[in-house]
Order: sequence, then C-alpha cells, then structure tokens
Amino acid sequence: MYMLIAVVFVAGYLAIALEHPLHINKAASALVTGVLVWVLLMLGREGLMPDAHAGPEGVVHHLMEHLGDIAGILFFLMGAMTVVELIDVHEGFRVITDRITGTSKVSLLWMLSIIAFFLSAALDNMTTAIVMSALLRKLIRDRNDLWTFAGMVIIAANAGGAWSPIGDVTTIMLWIGGQVTAANIVLKLIAPSLVCLLLPLIWFSFTFRGTIQRPEEEVRSRKGRTGVPAGTQRLVLGLGLAALLGVPVFKTYTHLPPYMGILLGLGILWVVTERLHRHADDAVQDHLSVNAVLRRIDVPSVLFFLGILTAVAGLQVAGHLTDMAQVLDRSLGDMYLVNTVIGALSSVVDNVPLVAAAMGMYPMTQFPVDHPFWELLAFCAGTGGSLLIIGSAAGVATMGILGIDFLWYLKRMAFPAALGYLGGILTFWLMWGGH
Repeated sequence: MYMLIAVVFVAGYLAIALEHPLHINKAASALVTGVLVWVLLMLGREGLMPDAHAGPEGVVHHLMEHLGDIAGILFFLMGAMTVVELIDVHEGFRVITDRITGTSKVSLLWMLSIIAFFLSAALDNMTTAIVMSALLRKLIRDRNDLWTFAGMVIIAANAGGAWSPIGDVTTIMLWIGGQVTAANIVLKLIAPSLVCLLLPLIWFSFTFRGTIQRPEEEVRSRKGRTGVPAGTQRLVLGLGLAALLGVPVFKTYTHLPPYMGILLGLGILWVVTERLHRHADDAVQDHLSVNAVLRRIDVPSVLFFLGILTAVAGLQVAGHLTDMAQVLDRSLGDMYLVNTVIGALSSVVDNVPLVAAAMGMYPMTQFPVDHPFWELLAFCAGTGGSLLIIGSAAGVATMGILGIDFLWYLKRMAFPAALGYLGGILTFWLMWGGH
C-alpha cells in the first residue's frame, strides 16, 4: 500500500503536467489524486500507521488536522483574489499601469521583477503573485510574453520571500520554531536571494528581445463601461493594498492566522464599496459589487490547491516525506547537498511538510539557532519551488489566474530558475560556508 500511494501520486502529478494533451482540467486530476491517496491510507492504515492512531478515527483525525491548515490557505487565496479582482473592476490598477509608459520587454521585465522581489518580502510570495498577475493582464496582450513575465514574477516572488521572515511560509515556520532570528535571516539571505533573481533576469536580457503589445483599448473600455471616477479608483486601490499589506501586521499583533486578516480587509472593502454604489443603477451594481466579483473568482484554481495539498498531506501522514528526508541524510550527509535536494524536491511536493520533516529530524543541539543549515534550508525550500510551476504557492496561484501550461513553464522557465537557484546556493556557500 505504501508503494501504491506513491504510484497514485506520481500518476496524478503526470496528469496535472499533461493537462493540455489529455484535455483534463488539472483541478480534476488533483482532486482525484488527493482523495485516492487518503482512501489508500485508510485501507492500509494498520501497516502504514501502527501507532495508537491507526484506527479509522485516527486517520480521520489526521485528515481533519491537515484540512484545517489547507482551509486556511484556501480562504486566504480566495480573500486575496477577491480583493485584487475588486481593485481590477474599479480600474484601480490603471492608476499604476497608466504610469508605465515603456514598452521594452527587457527594461519592463527588470522593473516588474524587482517590484515583485521587494513586495514579496513585505507581503508573501502568493499574495504578490496574485497582485502582479492582475497587473500583467493590464499591460501585456501576447500570451507568450505574458507567461514569460509571469514566470519571472514567480521566480522574483519566491526569491523575495526567502530572505524575509514573513515572506514565505517555510521561513515563517523556521522563525516561529526558533531555528532562525529575523535580523539574521535578512543578513544571511539577502545576497543569495538577489543572485537568485538577477541571474534569470540577465539570462532573459540576452534571450528576450523586442517590445510588448498592450491590450486592445476596446478590451479595456469594455471592462470600464461604468466609467469609474478617478477618486473611486484611487480609494479602492488604496484600501485594497492596505488590506493586503495589513495582513502581516494583523498576524503579528493578534497572533491569528493570515486568512483572518485578509477576510477582515475584504469585509471592510465590501462595506465601503456597497456604500459607494448604494445609489447606482442595477447595471453598475452588477459590474462593481462584491457579489459580481465573487462570481468571477477562479474556483477551479482553488479546487486544484485543495486537491494537491490534500494529496501531499496524505504522503506526509503515510511517512513518505520523512522517509525521503532520512534517505537524503544517510546518502548525502553534507548539509549543502541535503538542502539543495530538499529545495529541488519542494518543486514537486509542498515545501511545508519537507521543512517540517527536516525540523523534526535535526535537533537544535546539532544545529543551534542561526546555524547556516537552517538559513540554507529557508533559502532552498523557498526558491526551489520556482523550478516547476506547481512547486510553490506563487506558481499555483499564477497558473490558475493566467492559465499557464505546465510543460510550457518547464521548457521556458526551468533553466533560468535553476540558474538562479544554484547561483544563490553558491553565493551562500562563498559568503557563509566557512562560518
């Protein structure tokens, strides 16, 4: 049963990767995979879970524990997507896009990637990817160009999240767990993270030429038939960004999960927009209300998240990820090799259980606070997910919003992402390898 679970996961993963040739939506493949993993886990529970929680109730208990974490991610994703879509329908992003007048692909790629890098450190990589995806749709018409920019945003968001204590969920785990301190993680990882961003940018500077095509004015005017006043555009943009940027502050002061913060921001924005349009006619209400926006939220992306995270949770409960970490430790030994492979694996399975397994395997007596092992683990787990589009929350969110093909990303973005990933590890070793 142990091997059968792994086979089902690999088969599901291949179905997701071959979404377009198979003509099967990735959300369907992910949901089937997630449920089958847990069905097999339940059927083989006595061999896989010989401890006290091996009964049916024990398996359900594990499922409900993981479902709580997964639901938090999904509610955050839906809240953030709704806020961004609400800004979009109120033409709030035009306040930004109208000021971006350049059309050179290379200069625009550098500018947007650097913005995503620093924005991710303040927000987190998934929220940054959602915001930047909405912005890119307003700037770029050609699909191949749009996807290339989005791929670079994923790399930039993951690199930016790695050096900030609040930029990536794995860095947050290590910070809260006491393995790293906030000031030290910034000091040690800012340079490797910058290299992780700059090497792919340099690569595209030589391989990505020409000018971008802006979306047709007719498309833009069709979305803005209601003629939203400039003051309303700025107000909704300001409130929306405050809702997104306020989440880390909310989490710090209330100690409540991030999804509570984004739901509070969405609720406030909902109240404000309802009051703004209370005297508007039905056509305006149907276009600009939160009710209308919620109907446009990409539910298949949310269900894809649910399926893939449920499947990975099943692998974790069955012991696959812990066994993988132990095999790595025995066969590789060297902390640089172990972390490099953990980062690469995080592009296939969720980085959270991998980091959790590493935290459980290596006691603080072996690697004390701020040891280079923990810092390199934060970097590799945070940036390794860029190697494949479904290897990070930022990638999955962008894939859903912009419809990026798995195999296209593999052919177009995997090499520059690997350049940045390995360059960042080398930079860390050169700077801190002797400490």
